[in-house]
Amino acid sequence: MIQLYAWDTPNGRKISVALEEMGLPYRVEPVDITKGRQFEPDFLAISPNNRIPAIVDPDGPDGAPLPVFESGAILVYLAEKTGRFLPATGRGRVQVMEWLMWQMGGFGPMPGQVHHFLSVDETDRAYGLARYQKETHRLYGVLDRRLADRAFVAGDLSIADFAILGWAWRHARHRVDLAEYPNVRRWYDALMSRPAVQRGFSVALS
Repeated sequence: MIQLYAWDTPNGRKISVALEEMGLPYRVEPVDITKGRQFEPDFLAISPNNRIPAIVDPDGPDGAPLPVFESGAILVYLAEKTGRFLPATGRGRVQVMEWLMWQMGGFGPMPGQVHHFLSVDETDRAYGLARYQKETHRLYGVLDRRLADRAFVAGDLSIADFAILGWAWRHARHRVDLAEYPNVRRWYDALMSRPAVQRGFSVALS
């Protein structure tokens, strides 16, 4: 059974959704980031970057336990382990990797900065909040255009969708109205109606 070290965050939810969609048995070890649990030595041994999520697969590729940190790496590892949600070769694989990297490089760090600047004193936040909200809306626009003629970002349902969904789940916190992005809204509603996705969002991570 895979051990998932996580907290109730977009990056944590990416992995719980993927595990449910892949049908992999797992158990959760909450890492309370509000109390600095991510900096404790036992977690550092699993995640050298002191960030959630991380997993330990007791049945790694060589039959020995394998820790994996960073959400994108975890998604690729789980997809390759199960042979699901990531084509083995060809254009389809390239597209999944493109959109997975798009999420990790933009549609995560930028909304994350919105979260940060909403939490600081109002007199200190105006410039940063305006900057990152503008970029967050740009990224939602990119996603909306991508989904104009397809159900999922890379054609078939993939780990890229799970990665992006983890952050789109917080659209209200980003101060984004999905009515402005109808293709994202359709994609979001379709994914959130999937039973495995619902289980992934309902499992206790905190």
